[in-house]
Amino acid sequence: MRLTARDSLLAAFLFFAAVAIDTTASADWIRFRGPNGSGVSAEDTATPVKWSATENLRWKVELPGPGSSSPIVVGDRVFVTCWSGYGTDRGNAGDQKNLQRHLVCLDRTTGKVNWDKEVDPYLPEDQYGGMFAEHGYASHTPVSDGENVYVYFGKTGALAFDMEGNKLWQTQIGTESGARGWGSASSPVLYKDLVIITASAESEALVALNKKDGKVAWKQEAAGFNSTWGTPVLVEVDGDRTDLVIAVPYEIWGFNPDTGKLRWYCEAMETDSYCSSVIASGGVVYGIEGRGGGSIALKVGGKGDVTDSNVVWSGQDRNRVGTPIIHDGRIYFFSSGIANCISTKDGKEVFQGRMEGGSGGRARGGGQGGARAEAGGQQGGRGRGGFGGFGGRGGGFGGDYASPILADGKIYFVARSGDMLVLKAGTEFEQLAVNRVTSEREDFSATPAVSHGNLFVRSSKHLYCIGSADGQ
Repeated sequence: MRLTARDSLLAAFLFFAAVAIDTTASADWIRFRGPNGSGVSAEDTATPVKWSATENLRWKVELPGPGSSSPIVVGDRVFVTCWSGYGTDRGNAGDQKNLQRHLVCLDRTTGKVNWDKEVDPYLPEDQYGGMFAEHGYASHTPVSDGENVYVYFGKTGALAFDMEGNKLWQTQIGTESGARGWGSASSPVLYKDLVIITASAESEALVALNKKDGKVAWKQEAAGFNSTWGTPVLVEVDGDRTDLVIAVPYEIWGFNPDTGKLRWYCEAMETDSYCSSVIASGGVVYGIEGRGGGSIALKVGGKGDVTDSNVVWSGQDRNRVGTPIIHDGRIYFFSSGIANCISTKDGKEVFQGRMEGGSGGRARGGGQGGARAEAGGQQGGRGRGGFGGFGGRGGGFGGDYASPILADGKIYFVARSGDMLVLKAGTEFEQLAVNRVTSEREDFSATPAVSHGNLFVRSSKHLYCIGSADGQ
């Protein structure tokens, strides 16, 4: 069934149980941005402040190729995806016939490669170049339930592997390129016995696969998925139901994760593409987007159009590509070399500070900027955000791709240049360090993982483990 407007997505509610318990531990970092995509570590372990190529660098391992996906940590194993054979040299892309995807498993404590599984691609793939070259052919972060690892490789499909690298199944979800030809980048999430994939470019669909055999449990198509690159988040509603929430151009949608049916929608940020993910805390989701989008806080739940009933506040803050983090009632996000902090209560500024290191750029003026475009019409028909509208704090498109993470009361942010910035989480701007692990030219586009007090940072060439020697 193909849906042409948001209203045709609406369906009656079905009662269902809470998210199933998996076999992972609190120190594990099993998906993009860790626990439920929050970017906040659940463990109470000291993490480093300063490091370099000679200090607090536990190990450094060369990867088989580049990638924008993040590493995940499951027990004593680290998993990361890469690609090789094509598009690894911007000056000479090569022949697509040589393209290979990789799922690599490493020992967490030593960096030793346990195994490297190559995955033959579906061809033809999108050509390497333009915006596609900004992230490449390994952009979706794996996810694990502690027993198996699930990966998504766009047109090549979703795959499941056991911990020893044996392929369990492979399911192709779509082979389209999307209107922009930018590819997809949303990472899979787990819910009960389902692997949920946002195949934004490949089939303009949200798809749930059975973990056991990869068969399609449900599929929901809508044109709005075409220009979203964020990863969905699962949010408990009043303790008796869970909503799957994702931002799309101009709106935020809440789905029943058991059936894929749309429960509610809210008119949100005026942007024709949504790059970051929404974040959740206390039954409220927060979105901050850069391409003319602004910011919003929205109470999760309800039915149908909840724009008038569920919006807590809205503002003109601008993010970039990375997803913000929430801690102690504050939202932290980064753009153009500026660290921003606003209150979850009302969206008002807590602080704004220029960081040493990183991508730099000029701070954008504060204030509320221009008025929102008049709402109305069908999905995808409102507003023309384009690449303009960069008023408010932060804003813009491009630059750094990684999202910040928080551990041990510290915020870690990796700039694309390789500068690794450390800030104190609090009510005032306080930068603790700027670190680098290499003088080589490497692209750092991936969000770090944290486990056992160690940071795991991938570049276009290497995977780094940063921390003290006692991080076991």
